[in-house]
Amino acid sequence: MKLRPDVFVVGGGPAGLAAAIAARKKGMEVIVADGSHYPIEKACGEGLMPGTIELLRELGVEIQKEDGREFGGIELVDGTRRARAEFPGGAGIGMRRRRLHEKLAEQAECSGATLLWNTTVTRIDTEGVCAGGNFYRARWIIGADGMQSRIARWSGLATRSAANRRYARQQHCDVAPWALHVEIYWAATSQAYVTPVGENEICVALLTSDARARMGTLLAEHEELAEKLGKETTTERGAVTGTHRLRHVTRGNVILIGDASGTVDAITGEGLRLGFEHAVAAADAMVSGDLREYERKHRQIGRRPGNMATLLQVLDRRPRLRERVLCAFGEAPEIFRSLLAAHVGEGSLASTLRASAGLGWRLLLA
Repeated sequence: MKLRPDVFVVGGGPAGLAAAIAARKKGMEVIVADGSHYPIEKACGEGLMPGTIELLRELGVEIQKEDGREFGGIELVDGTRRARAEFPGGAGIGMRRRRLHEKLAEQAECSGATLLWNTTVTRIDTEGVCAGGNFYRARWIIGADGMQSRIARWSGLATRSAANRRYARQQHCDVAPWALHVEIYWAATSQAYVTPVGENEICVALLTSDARARMGTLLAEHEELAEKLGKETTTERGAVTGTHRLRHVTRGNVILIGDASGTVDAITGEGLRLGFEHAVAAADAMVSGDLREYERKHRQIGRRPGNMATLLQVLDRRPRLRERVLCAFGEAPEIFRSLLAAHVGEGSLASTLRASAGLGWRLLLA
């Protein structure tokens, strides 16, 4: 094994593996280290948006129908009110996070990256990385080690401002999907995301501000949903989400990507796509040597999902406004279609502005 890679990636989750693949496509020698066992599981909604699938394809990771279950759009549910919209440019797919991780790891290895599992990184400096008892002299260090990133902290990039934290609970159920969409249910203190991930399996993820809440308590708020669920097929998992921005995401030869570089609340469903876009942008920056361009690109990548997270969190906090918005979507479904297209990066600026104006007008008249 080479102890002088061009790039050392700390963190072997989806973002870190994508960074390894992107760097190898540029001809760089890459090592990835992660202290966890392979494959890595994580509580998430498990829905891949159409744009995320396209990004994976560009990295050489082909997502097939048999890897999960396709879904055509998003449906919002708030009591008796519902609003549904289709994706404009093809289907998304729900698939188990474990399977996605396996496919990314396979492609990273095929591309020539060295993957070190069960290998804890204990130190970084300007010369490289200490991991598993060895010191690796690396030109570039990528921090892809999650929301509580040690690389961000060790490099002085972490901020003291606390994230606007929320908590996720996730489980899989043995039941045939009843919808061809990802469903989002609102209740008093939580949102439930239902994603089809197989012919007879769904993923249920719940978001809440209550750190102590568990699946059973949260599902009691979603009676309509709870009645549809079958037997649990996996143990309950938990994770932390929220919105947290860093002032800078590079310093010296360190580049942060994915959740290590700041987070957008999981309510947007775009966390994986952000990490993959960061990975591609980081590879370009390493080739050019201009990390200022990565800083600019990173801000640009986060703008759209950041705005959407703000909007959805406003709806979460204001039930009466949410009721009026869903009513407007039901009366004028083209508005919801246009806004969803903008969310997944398919809508034009003109159509988004028209939809926003149309929604605002209907809210004024409501």
